[in-house]
Amino acid sequence: MKTLLNPLTKIANFKKTGVLTAALAAALTLAPLGSASVKPHRDLPDAVRHELVMLPFLSVFDNLSYRVNSGVVELFGEVVRPTLRSDAENVVKKLEGVTRVENHIEVLPLSSFDDRIRFATARAIYGYGPLNRYGMGTQPSIRIIVKNGNVKLEGVVNTQADRDIANVRANSVPGVFNVQNDLIIAKN
Repeated sequence: MKTLLNPLTKIANFKKTGVLTAALAAALTLAPLGSASVKPHRDLPDAVRHELVMLPFLSVFDNLSYRVNSGVVELFGEVVRPTLRSDAENVVKKLEGVTRVENHIEVLPLSSFDDRIRFATARAIYGYGPLNRYGMGTQPSIRIIVKNGNVKLEGVVNTQADRDIANVRANSVPGVFNVQNDLIIAKN
């Protein structure tokens, strides 16, 4: 098994053999110490998106969006857990290039009635054969936002038919007052 050497050790070894040049010495001493790889540069909107989708408690019942303008990040959406609102703000604040975070994320009211509708709507949509592919993966593409018995569908689907089916399935859930279908059709 090969062992990685510290750049300073490499310089000492080169000095012993007399093969060291000024350019090589400068390159080795300017290399990051203890770093096996250098992270590729990402622009700020991609970094914000990455941090938000990596939040550990983000679920199909939460919807987060953002806007970046000259280092100012505005966060929007709805979440079920109050801690998710603050977690989103905290991870974005730490990103290089962020000067300020404006957090407009709404925390949905605690309600066992809304919780029942959330789970029933998820079963109605993701449990239906033609739509179950949208529920695969760690972040399903159809978000189900429930507030006071009103359902809002957010996300992306492949066809107008899938958008319509999701709307019909959500409207069929007992106790739902209204369904706002904000699903976007992906451009293929």
